Amino acid sequence: MNEDTMAYLREHDVRFVQVIWCDNANVIRAKMPHIDQLPGTGGVVGISMAQQALPVMFDGVVPNSGLGPVGEALLHPDWTTLRALPYLPGFARVLADMIVDGEPWEHCPRTFLKQQIARLGELGLTLKASFENEFFLLQKTEAGAAPVDDTVFAATTAINQSAAVILDMAEALGEQCLEVETYYPESGPGQQELSIRYRDALEAGDAQIAFRETVRGVAANHGLIASFLPKIVEDKAGSGCHLNLSLWRGEENVCGDGASETKLSRDAESFVAGIVEHLPGLCALTVPSHASYRRLRPHFWAGAFTAWGVDNREAAVRVFSGHGVPKRFELKASDATANPYLALGSVLAAGIDGLDRGLSLPPECRGDPGLLSDEERRGLGIDRLPADLGQAIRALEQDTTLLAALGSQRSQTYLAVRRAEWKGLKDLPFEEEVKLLLERY
Repeated sequence: MNEDTMAYLREHDVRFVQVIWCDNANVIRAKMPHIDQLPGTGGVVGISMAQQALPVMFDGVVPNSGLGPVGEALLHPDWTTLRALPYLPGFARVLADMIVDGEPWEHCPRTFLKQQIARLGELGLTLKASFENEFFLLQKTEAGAAPVDDTVFAATTAINQSAAVILDMAEALGEQCLEVETYYPESGPGQQELSIRYRDALEAGDAQIAFRETVRGVAANHGLIASFLPKIVEDKAGSGCHLNLSLWRGEENVCGDGASETKLSRDAESFVAGIVEHLPGLCALTVPSHASYRRLRPHFWAGAFTAWGVDNREAAVRVFSGHGVPKRFELKASDATANPYLALGSVLAAGIDGLDRGLSLPPECRGDPGLLSDEERRGLGIDRLPADLGQAIRALEQDTTLLAALGSQRSQTYLAVRRAEWKGLKDLPFEEEVKLLLERY
């Protein structure tokens, strides 16, 4: 916190600064000091440690989380992330790290991502990433909410109906240095896809928080609801959040090798192989909600099997051909109900395990794995991903590599939150689940 920061806040007529954290349920939360308090406090605010043990359904500490009413964590703003909010005059946002006794707290998701970035750096590599969001736009009705359109993929009629709000979203994102790259309506009713440019891994996690907040804030200004819930209409397309990744050594993208059989570099092969091996456990972190599994099904281009393939939209890990030399790959088994720091950090941990062990890729899946026989899938080393959150939780419980990366305390609390959400939501009728969670995500 310095005078330049204060000058920026005064210049933008900011009155309150949202000090942001994202909990284990992936609810984005904030405490807001007034600008007049910042010179004395530096923007540091306290929260109960139990905040990391809340499920998405309600503000109550889940059983067996290891956290309770005793204990305080301090949110220390990272002032490099400060942005005035163009959609909310008088407010600014800053991302924060959780500190206890002067040290990063083991339960801090942002710190977890930093730790995995440092581990990759020890191997001489860096990661760039982007979260490719799909979301639904809904208008408020007497009955609740209804999608703004009911068209098909990339239909120009849907563009016409949502042009004003999308333009405002793009403008607001650009004002926060989040470069918009593409836009089109997706297949589901009222469904949109708006993509921003890739960036370094930590910045990508921060950008995902800013993106969700901006899209929801701009929609609210238009009297609309923007929801990142994976499913809002049971028999229609669902929203994912593909995690696009690329490996770098210095300023060089080192994903591709035109001379190799897979066209991937040896490092990229091992990194992707690590992700593929750990996919079942990763699901509890990258598709961590009960609602996630309404989308993660075969033949929905969601990546429902432990498969990888070049330009294969049914593979959980899709490698982009890049005209013969791939520059990036994506995890399709990912959605915006995931805490971005935990999701990206755990994918990094899986990839690093692949690098450490020099893993080789299993055979490439060149078609829809859901159309293969059980015998054909076995021959390719392909299994079905968890079919529900309960199965994903059990897979993470058995993945010692991911649990070790997360740390014992974080693992205990995170799994307790997931179990509470599975127990509380698995028998809830679809319509009631949507009503409860529509504006949580």
